[in-house]
Amino acid sequence: MKGAAGEPIRSPFEGLTRLGVDFRRGELSIVAAAGGTGKSVAALNLAIRSNVPTLYFSADSTAATQLSRATAILTGADSKSIKAKLHSGDFGEYDDVLAERWWQRFNYSARPTPDEIELQLEAFYEVFNIYPHLVVVDNITNIEAGGTSNADEFTFSLEGLCDYLNELARETHAHVMAMHHVVGEYADGLKPIPQSGIKGKISRVPALVITIHKEIDSMDGRTLHFSPVKNREGFEDSSGETYASFNFNTTNMRLEDVATGATF
Repeated sequence: MKGAAGEPIRSPFEGLTRLGVDFRRGELSIVAAAGGTGKSVAALNLAIRSNVPTLYFSADSTAATQLSRATAILTGADSKSIKAKLHSGDFGEYDDVLAERWWQRFNYSARPTPDEIELQLEAFYEVFNIYPHLVVVDNITNIEAGGTSNADEFTFSLEGLCDYLNELARETHAHVMAMHHVVGEYADGLKPIPQSGIKGKISRVPALVITIHKEIDSMDGRTLHFSPVKNREGFEDSSGETYASFNFNTTNMRLEDVATGATF
């Protein structure tokens, strides 16, 4: 009866764990933030540092960007230097460390369809004889689910996509994490984002909803604050005013727990 559903995947975000926030298999989560805040960085840190079988749909970022960031997270090296080596053909020194993550796969379609998502999942199963434990959709609005002509249809489309991704999580026992945007009031990314600040108001279906806002100090240092505004399995604060904080190292793309100073 138990199976794999409900099993938390390994998480690098100790501050969230202390708040009772887990990324559970068989469930859907939404991570919402303003553009450029760090949604993709958060998803990539979870994917790479959890080291679980992963299928990452990266519609927003190119292969070169994601490969450079992932290599930086793994090695601690400067992501810009890594990207320069990638473009110059001098990337061989990272082959071994990347080969150890052979069951973490990326898809770079700009507008993946539900059929393509399902095909990629079945291909993953054929190769590895398991479904991924983690599926990342970055961003949910990049899924090609048919056109909409007005705001009501847009909201319905997002609701339908959430239902679809939730069903996908149930059937594959993967934790499905979808990135999403926020309404214009929170577009600068500098203040806590409540549950009501999520674009399209699509918090009905996901088991977990996290919003992210940033803090920039006088030295251009960045801290990302993760607010669990919905959490069926633990603590939540729909106002977004309660959060776990992580220092964002813009050199190696790693997120470091502010409370402990520890990395995973």
